[in-house]
Amino acid sequence: MRNLTIYLTGFLCLFLTNLFGQATFESRAKDIAAKIETITKEEKAALKTEVELINGQLESGAITAAQAESQKQQVADKRAKNIETRVASAEEELKALVQEKVDGKISENDSVHKKNKISIGWDNKEDRKKKEENGEPRTTSQFVLAGGFNNLVTDGAVANSDFGYLRSVFFEWGFTHNTRILKESNLLHFKYGLSFTYNMLTATDNRAFVDTGNQTVLAVSPHHLRAKDTYFKNVFLELPLHLEFDFSKNETKDGKKIFRSHQGFRMGFGGFVGYNVNSKQFLSYKENGYRIKERQKGNWNIDDWNYGVSAYIGYKETSLYVKYDLNPMFKNNAVDQNNISAGIRFDLN
Repeated sequence: MRNLTIYLTGFLCLFLTNLFGQATFESRAKDIAAKIETITKEEKAALKTEVELINGQLESGAITAAQAESQKQQVADKRAKNIETRVASAEEELKALVQEKVDGKISENDSVHKKNKISIGWDNKEDRKKKEENGEPRTTSQFVLAGGFNNLVTDGAVANSDFGYLRSVFFEWGFTHNTRILKESNLLHFKYGLSFTYNMLTATDNRAFVDTGNQTVLAVSPHHLRAKDTYFKNVFLELPLHLEFDFSKNETKDGKKIFRSHQGFRMGFGGFVGYNVNSKQFLSYKENGYRIKERQKGNWNIDDWNYGVSAYIGYKETSLYVKYDLNPMFKNNAVDQNNISAGIRFDLN
């Protein structure tokens, strides 16, 4: 939960950076994003190689179809875990960067270029100059960061929720491609990508989830739980798809239209489909003078797949963002509860 507070602070800093034109914080954040992208690509390439080896064994008759599917699932889970573990170090860099900003070590006069240091940024100088002269290519890519509040909709409402409104949060990071649909207009774009989403719920009244076998319900804990360190977390690998309306102004140079995205008012509507990577519950309490932390991992009767609708509206790289799961969080509970998230989203172009 502390990490999510730090991330949200980072998002606020990014927002202020965009408003006041301070380039250093944003460029360093984008450099960290590039590291995360490299990690993701490496693990995806390794997964592809492992799957090809399994397919080869299946074709040669060394293993059965059932064994092949089981092995594919195992290597997919392993690579997803590797991404989560390796990205942790990049997340530590992000936290350190945010702390520098909070401590005032990054001033308004800081420049991206410093003596005896290489400039860090999303694009190199040549690429930026080319974009300024010729505009963007028809398909661009973005690093997406989002965070905010998370809860469950019960009987069509979030009111009187069993979960703390301020203590239940979500965090999302990923990569998208943004393709301009019309050749001579910048209005319509198709936005698609891949992201990791962390949905966290903190129950009220000293309660925690209990798996009864067929259902997962809230029950009062026999321990006095520390609310800030007790929460339930779902992690999904998601494929987001959006139709984006971009009202960025066009330019004309030598009779040719120059298109640039993320330079004006934007809004997107669409949805997502995801696969549950893991579900865990974290409990923290004191017993006999000792602080005890439990990490409970299991199925929790969570659907393997989630799908839903999402939308965002904002200006330039910063947007307000909302997501709603159309399928219930738990498969067999007597009352359907659907996850809903709302917060701030950054599309770093």
